[in-house]
Amino acid sequence: MTFTKITEQTSKYDHLEKMNISELLSNINREDKTVPEAVEKSIPQIETLISQIVEKLKDGGRLFYMGAGTSGRLGVVDASECPPTFGVPHELVIGLIAGGDPAIRKAVEFAEDSTEQGWKDLETYKVSENDVVIGIAASGTTPYVIEALKKCNESNIITGCITCNEGSPLATTAQYPIVVTVGPEFVTGSSRMKAGTAQKLVLNMISTTTMIQLGKVKGNKMVDMQLSNSKLVDRGTRMIMEELKIERALAAELLEKYGSVRNAINNYGT
Repeated sequence: MTFTKITEQTSKYDHLEKMNISELLSNINREDKTVPEAVEKSIPQIETLISQIVEKLKDGGRLFYMGAGTSGRLGVVDASECPPTFGVPHELVIGLIAGGDPAIRKAVEFAEDSTEQGWKDLETYKVSENDVVIGIAASGTTPYVIEALKKCNESNIITGCITCNEGSPLATTAQYPIVVTVGPEFVTGSSRMKAGTAQKLVLNMISTTTMIQLGKVKGNKMVDMQLSNSKLVDRGTRMIMEELKIERALAAELLEKYGSVRNAINNYGT
């Protein structure tokens, strides 16, 4: 298969500087609407990878995301939201970005071009065949990610990827590739736009579905969420009220006593 970097192809729109604000917004929105449909076509690939993740995590393994730039930041965001949302340890889902934590806020020049640093970053966490590593790169050509996945493959570590270019080096390296073909960006080559949105949607699907499969959701509620602010304490209280059909004062008392919605519900009346 011939590899064509669709994410770098010329935008279907031109003379953007001549458009007024309304035209710009309408055209960006028109392109954004195509992203969920592109993701839908990739659901079979997403399902296959998630099945591998769930199996490994149930056996005590971990999930790693790794990427550069926008892709790396999206992975870090998804990983960092798993503990407060689902009450899992910070070490269960780990996000790595080329250039390290400083690159989350400011681009680190040429960090993504390293062919060795990705694997070194994984080794810091003693990555093993118990884990799953997902490389994220819209272009599918990021050396930091590709070379790390090659080392994972050699070490019998399950690898997946999220990319937006069919037949890319990353897609052909990962054992379980997810390819979401969103087409050219509104601003040519600006893969933080449609490609970034697609990656975010897929990451939402991966982490949420995995956590549900691991039993971290009851009904449709985040019963293991961390009670890290007043909003979440209020949400937890209302969840207990709804589940147990009790008054707010008692629900708040149970939440304070047992420390989580799940524990409050499970221990009510004991």
